[in-house]
Amino acid sequence: MQEQVRAFVLAALTGMDYDLSGVTGATNLGPSGLDLESLALADLALQVEERFGIQFDLDEMEANALMTLDEFAAEVAGRIPAPA
Repeated sequence: MQEQVRAFVLAALTGMDYDLSGVTGATNLGPSGLDLESLALADLALQVEERFGIQFDLDEMEANALMTLDEFAAEVAGRIPAPA
C-alpha cells in the first residue's frame, strides 16, 4: 500500500507543477527538499484524504512538512482502514 500512496503523491505533485527530477524517497516535503509551501501541503493533504479516506489534523500539516516522501507515504498507508 505504501508504494501506491507514494505513486499517488508523486502524481499529485506533478499535477501541481512541481519538478520531481532528483526526488527520492528520502527527499523532504518541506524547506530542505521539495519546499512545499503551506497552501501546497494543504492541497496535497486534501487530495490524499479524498483518495485514501483518511483525515489530517491542522497540527499534523506542519509535521508532514518535516517528513520525507517515504515517511509521508508510510504515515498515510498506516492510516488507511483495512478492507472489511
